[in-house]
Amino acid sequence: MTTPIRVLVCDDQALIRTGFATIIGAQPDLEVVGECGDGRAAVDLARRLHPDVVVMDVRMPVLDGIQATRLLAGAGVAQPVKVLVVTTFNLDEYVYEALRAGASGFLLKDAPPTQLLHGIRTVASGAALLAPEVTRQLVGRYAARIRPAEGTPDDVGLTPRELEVLRLIADGLSNSEIAATLVISQETVKTYVSRILTKLDLRDRVQAVVYAYRAGLVT
Repeated sequence: MTTPIRVLVCDDQALIRTGFATIIGAQPDLEVVGECGDGRAAVDLARRLHPDVVVMDVRMPVLDGIQATRLLAGAGVAQPVKVLVVTTFNLDEYVYEALRAGASGFLLKDAPPTQLLHGIRTVASGAALLAPEVTRQLVGRYAARIRPAEGTPDDVGLTPRELEVLRLIADGLSNSEIAATLVISQETVKTYVSRILTKLDLRDRVQAVVYAYRAGLVT
């Protein structure tokens, strides 16, 4: 049997935390290895339990989810942990900062359970997850805060087609939606995404979205 994906749930609201844990624990391919109610506990437990994914709230006592994410998944962390931020929409400014801190993606707390489970599996696989319905609003609203990138995509040799794909990623489109928009196969899209990440030295699609806004490709 395939080893279950190990999940740590961190939320300061006990009902939400228990609800998430119950939903996740009911899946045969997922295992809840721990629960906690603040960011400091999340960091300590993650370092001790080595989960595959941390489901992280943003606003919590002791240490907030942004700082906890930076300590677990930020630049320079020797053994980064994949973090999936789950938050309410009115906290979107915090979510953006969490993505910059190293989170692999985010979902809204009012998303159906199937999206939460899909998000955990997606992040665990090494892919990034952005909620398409809020990506443009979230990042676009706070794009003014982003410092200009050093150089532009042209400087690192992105082709016109790769630039087009990057813009669509920044718009929150999935690979299948990009494929339909450009009338190409999903495998071709995956190839373009891989090339973009390699050329720009980016970790995942989340960083690609941030880069696109910093480079002025999306307004």
